[in-house]
Amino acid sequence: MSGAHLVGGVSSAARALPLLDGSALSVARSQGPYLWDREGRRYVDTALGFGGTILGHAPPEVMEAAAAALRNGPLPAFAHPGEEEAAAAIAAHTGPLDRVLFVSTGSEAVHLACRAARVATGRPRIAKMAGGFDGWLDDVAFGGAGAPEAAFPGNARPGTDRLSLLRFNDAEDAERLFAEHDDIAAVLVEPMLANAGCIMPAPGYLVRLQEIARRHGALLIMDEVLMGFRLHAGPTAHHLGLDPDLITLGKAIGSGVPVAAVAGRAEIMRAFAEGRAVRAGTYSGNPVSCAAVVATMQLLDAADYPALLARGDALRGRIESCFAQAGLPVTTSGYGDVFALWPGDEAPQDYDAARRALHPTWSEALHLELRRRGVLVMPSGYGRLYLSFAHDGEALALMEEAFAAAAPVLTRARGSAPGTPPG
Repeated sequence: MSGAHLVGGVSSAARALPLLDGSALSVARSQGPYLWDREGRRYVDTALGFGGTILGHAPPEVMEAAAAALRNGPLPAFAHPGEEEAAAAIAAHTGPLDRVLFVSTGSEAVHLACRAARVATGRPRIAKMAGGFDGWLDDVAFGGAGAPEAAFPGNARPGTDRLSLLRFNDAEDAERLFAEHDDIAAVLVEPMLANAGCIMPAPGYLVRLQEIARRHGALLIMDEVLMGFRLHAGPTAHHLGLDPDLITLGKAIGSGVPVAAVAGRAEIMRAFAEGRAVRAGTYSGNPVSCAAVVATMQLLDAADYPALLARGDALRGRIESCFAQAGLPVTTSGYGDVFALWPGDEAPQDYDAARRALHPTWSEALHLELRRRGVLVMPSGYGRLYLSFAHDGEALALMEEAFAAAAPVLTRARGSAPGTPPG
């Protein structure tokens, strides 16, 4: 949707959706697993604030806590008790990473974590995954999914003065990078390459990556802005048996209220308190976001994660069955509460395979067919489906019905346009 004043019709490019039968989508309200457009039509939502609402949209307990903080004043400038309360609530879930700083966005959190690593090691270079998304700030936006450099053109290692790209799921490439550079402060990695279509880590890869970094005196930063508190009430890194030096958190920790955090070891985070690393931000740690964090942590502590993941895994299987019955093989990649769909018999195991398997026309067609049937999914070929604790039997049944109806339509259309998957 475009307008006279808002650039491109949206403030974040990911919000832009294709027209459906000449009409744009504009969301008027969200609650639980649903969105409603301006005409009052209800949709089952699988974008969920791009993963920011694991409890479902607008959970009442969190909204009430945030509203109370707002009524007391949203921006006192000086210290307030909610800030330490929220930090303690996060630290109760992060083990040895018990020093916390709050910011407003995941991009800021990654920026601060990289700054802390550079100060702690005295080294300037960050190694990040080609095809990974770690925020939109200049320092780490380089090499994201779809960027030319992510494909390692000419087989040369792309980079800048302060950043080098790594091939995800390739431990030998990490060994080569450290042989090439002795100035690496940290390796920055997600638990899976979520924004490249939920590419899963190969068995043992992340553990070996951590070992390689430590052997060379570099830190491990786990970017969990998307995956934190998704598989259990805590960092996914710990769930996977890793021991990172710093983690970035966001999305799920605030239930839709803008907040993100960096959690790290005391000896690393001390640099901020001592002024050796700059931290600032007018809205960082404001009372409203801190109240949302505290209320969210309380709800997640009582949440049934195994049941959520089981429901999601069952849904993945039923989606694959819908397409198989229609004669079009589709597979899923990811976890029960965040996963991607790939046309074909096998999900890609690395970014290069994902790049080759991408079918933008198919992905947009799937979005439009599901949207027509009251289910919203991301239109991008690298998009993801999220489930929340609010996705109950009714919402899941509506999703299954929509996929069952859409699959034959997409099967009939295959081969009719460039980018349609083989079948």
